[in-house]
Amino acid sequence: MEGIDSLGFTIPTPIQEQAIPVIAEGKDLIGSAQTGTGKTAAFLLPITDHILRKEPRSGIKALVIVPTRELAVQIDQHMEGLSYFTSVSSLAIYGGTDGATFTREKTALISGVDVVVCTPGRMIAHLNMGYVDFSSIKTLVLDEADRMLDMGFYDDIMKIISHVPEVRQTLLFSATIPSDIKQLAKKVLHDPFEINIALSKPAEKILQLAYSVYDTQKLPLVKYLLGTSKGRTILIFCSTKSSTKLLSRELQKAGLEVQEIHSDLEQKEREKVMRGFRNKEIQVLVATDVVSRGIDVENIDLVLNYDVPNDAEDYIHRIGRTARAEASGVAITFINPAGQWKFAEIEKLLGKPVHKGTVPVQFGEAPEYNPKKSGGFRRSRR
Repeated sequence: MEGIDSLGFTIPTPIQEQAIPVIAEGKDLIGSAQTGTGKTAAFLLPITDHILRKEPRSGIKALVIVPTRELAVQIDQHMEGLSYFTSVSSLAIYGGTDGATFTREKTALISGVDVVVCTPGRMIAHLNMGYVDFSSIKTLVLDEADRMLDMGFYDDIMKIISHVPEVRQTLLFSATIPSDIKQLAKKVLHDPFEINIALSKPAEKILQLAYSVYDTQKLPLVKYLLGTSKGRTILIFCSTKSSTKLLSRELQKAGLEVQEIHSDLEQKEREKVMRGFRNKEIQVLVATDVVSRGIDVENIDLVLNYDVPNDAEDYIHRIGRTARAEASGVAITFINPAGQWKFAEIEKLLGKPVHKGTVPVQFGEAPEYNPKKSGGFRRSRR
């Protein structure tokens, strides 16, 4: 309770209110909840409570599998905050680090840390060495399960699970529950309780706006929009690493406090950038989808999609970086002619059109937003 108070928690979110009693009873759970709804605490709190209430013994008691190192670090930090006034220990295990870090992970796994948060690839590397003992695990958590399957981790997940006791509690969290997630759930869960919280809908307090533009109008328009954003925290998403790097350089030339984050950066560099962004030392972060899910940064005022996301679900996750924990925020998307049909799919998912802003006259005539005329190759969702 001291840990909860120190983090400023007062009222549980809907996912916490519904999931915590179910998890506390030891039941398996499928939780469908959008990002920013508080699902991390929804499973960490009852897991910590369970560990504290049971007779103390050595060994790993809970394993949380996540798709990215950023999410692993975030959950581990959240765990540290919640368990600060207790004896419960945790460890984040993820790739992209040096040999000394691998050795520290090995030592912790052998000695028996209470809660392990890991990415699939790195955990497989430890399992292959033969010293990991999962026999004392009571709870298995698959977080961002849809993302893990999208990234091709199915075989790794199943291999890790084969080392976990069959008699266990399994919790699966996913933004969406497509057929492949249902198949996974059938294999690894037993008679699960299902919770569905605001499936695939952005937070109500996000003001959504879009501009129909030509590619040549994007850079001058983003400079124009950011020119009136002094003191605001801004996250910009680009679809490629090259466009991320280019936009970051151009905004730096314009005098903005800008950093970029993408898969070309070393893990230490990425952690340094994210730390600076969280601490408000960096005003603008330009990123690829590597941070569209699972990164918990408070008080982001504006999310700007420099490119239309390829998938309607990705749009939900991108704009979900703002208006978290009942705050308000703004999400702006630039739609080029080739991306109009993709944005139409997004509006279909939202169930309503997004208001289209007027491009200032100094940037020239903008294309009409008419997805039916724009054409484009329509591909099915992945």
